[in-house]
Amino acid sequence: MTSNTNAIASATVNIAENLAAVRAEIAVATAKAGRQPDTVTLVAVSKTKPAALIEEAIAAGQRIFGENRVQEAEEKWPALKAAQPDVKLHLIGPLQTNKARKVLELFDVIETVDRPKLARHLARLMDETGHRIPLYLQINTGEEDQKAGVAPKEADEFIRLCRDELKLPVEGLMCIPPADDEPAMHFALMKKIANRNNINILSMGMSADYETAIEFGASHVRVGTAIFGQRKNA
Repeated sequence: MTSNTNAIASATVNIAENLAAVRAEIAVATAKAGRQPDTVTLVAVSKTKPAALIEEAIAAGQRIFGENRVQEAEEKWPALKAAQPDVKLHLIGPLQTNKARKVLELFDVIETVDRPKLARHLARLMDETGHRIPLYLQINTGEEDQKAGVAPKEADEFIRLCRDELKLPVEGLMCIPPADDEPAMHFALMKKIANRNNINILSMGMSADYETAIEFGASHVRVGTAIFGQRKNA
């Protein structure tokens, strides 16, 4: 994207205002749930967005971001992180095993550990490099064929494999409810799985449903459109 295009994109959306509005809504939602606002971490989803808009979000105080594609993150984030070392980057899209080494170098959290093969590969890489970052395990709560993640009935065994057998730094769970379902039942299911496995981090809820996710115990919400505006492509 050219600098002129960046300028046009920046002019069409007020990142600081949008961030303030999302933070205010998080404060309202946490109050309704009897929680403190600082118990919810906002992950600003910057996929397909230019560095100029991300820099505006950083200037407005946002420090945690999410990207879906490894190649796109490689193009944007080394310079952004060099300029702002305290900024953290979460991988929130699918991870192929052949890109895992690069992800460990660039990202600070992987939210999409979705299958035993990937878990075993990450365990080998972490043992080899000595570099360990927090992992969230993706649960396919709707058991959708086209969506990554383990089925709820397999969640306990997957958590045991990753945490106990492979000794991976499992810190949380993540889900993306089916688009046409009421999200509350999926968030409630995630909370039950987390509770019985003594997991406190729940990444669930996006622009359309993060307030509901907070009601059901979300610790992290992934918000893109409400901050950066509509994407031209997914």
